Amino acid sequence: MKTLIIYTSQTGFTKRYAEWLAERMSGDLLDLKNAQKKSADYFKDYDAICYGGWAMAGNIVKCKWFLEKAVNWKNKRLAMFCVGGSPNDNPDVEIFLQNALTDEQKKYIRVFYCQGGFNYEKVV
Repeated sequence: MKTLIIYTSQTGFTKRYAEWLAERMSGDLLDLKNAQKKSADYFKDYDAICYGGWAMAGNIVKCKWFLEKAVNWKNKRLAMFCVGGSPNDNPDVEIFLQNALTDEQKKYIRVFYCQGGFNYEKVV
């Protein structure tokens, strides 16, 4: 299965998870800024596409681009992950995940939470 991991990272935690996923899946890794420059043809040969961003204010940062593209990728295996500072067992994480996608999007996209941390030197 040809896999692509697209990510955006501010402090490095999301990038680290994206790198781990790409390595584990023998997939390609692409920063969101570079993904946004690619034509639709670039993505056609991928069987699975995953987007990773960080959790902030009840949203997955910069996921709009992925969600707009995903409508045309329903024939692929799609997933999103987000990285946040809350522990995985925090009850708010489950609520966050339930609200991350619309009911329609949940039919073709899976969403996951990954515990990260805080790197105050990189927070702008």
